[in-house]
Amino acid sequence: MTNLEIIKSTYEGKTSEENGENLAKYVAEDISWTEAKGFPYAGTYIGLENITKNVFSRLGSEWIDYKFTPEDYISSDDKVVAYGTYTGIYKKTSKSFEARVAHIWKLKNGKIISFEQFVDSQPVNNAIK
Repeated sequence: MTNLEIIKSTYEGKTSEENGENLAKYVAEDISWTEAKGFPYAGTYIGLENITKNVFSRLGSEWIDYKFTPEDYISSDDKVVAYGTYTGIYKKTSKSFEARVAHIWKLKNGKIISFEQFVDSQPVNNAIK
């Protein structure tokens, strides 16, 4: 698979479980995952176990239908950028949000070695309050 196809497979599966399985299949053991400063889950996490604990488990338990809808992708060498929109409803407040976002992925030898999120965090934080 090309780098672009690998990244698309983490977003465009039939279910979020399939997306997660594809991510797990292609991540490097020491992947570095950075959630943007100001975002509720801000920080850099190393390894899929830490990412799952600090990001995915929280998204799954704290939100209803939290998702990223890709608008398009840009691919160059070992980098892929996916950009689009986050949406979801925060369970505790029942508030929904929509926020623009870009994800920068870096790959090496067919494995994802890093992820960095750029997002308008304010709409997300407004939904939590």
